[in-house]
Amino acid sequence: MLRKIILTITILLVGGCSGKNIVQEKNQESAFIILKTPKIKYADMGFIYRGDSFTKVEIYQMGQPIMRLTINGMNICLSTLKCMEKRDFNREMLIASYPDTLLENIFRGKPIFKGKNLKKESNGFTQNIEKKGKYSIKYKVNGDNKIFHDIRNHIKIEVRVI
Repeated sequence: MLRKIILTITILLVGGCSGKNIVQEKNQESAFIILKTPKIKYADMGFIYRGDSFTKVEIYQMGQPIMRLTINGMNICLSTLKCMEKRDFNREMLIASYPDTLLENIFRGKPIFKGKNLKKESNGFTQNIEKKGKYSIKYKVNGDNKIFHDIRNHIKIEVRVI
């Protein structure tokens, strides 16, 4: 109960201070977020905000933001790094052979790799994508929950909406 109150207050504070990126309530969600790569490791409660031209992910610990990830049309900005072009971000933090839209599509619950191997399910879809020597991906969207796992490269991105 206390956690929900803290999350609600945080939404109000963040929303009240973000004049240029006004996000309607239907375009924000609180979730348990895991972002684990060989170079990034975060897992805790957070928020996902979506606008027409951006996606913003914030992870909190003890009510304080510990990670901010902002994705716009050209760049990905991580709170601990400078903004980088999507291709450069993938090369530095993920895998160079991932498409530029991968992170944004995961946080928006959209198909990745242009819908390759897409299997529709009652409340979402799954994709199993493999490229020998590059990646072995299992991606599942079930309602508002998303799980991306690249087994070969030890990358996991998970969003469990609360």
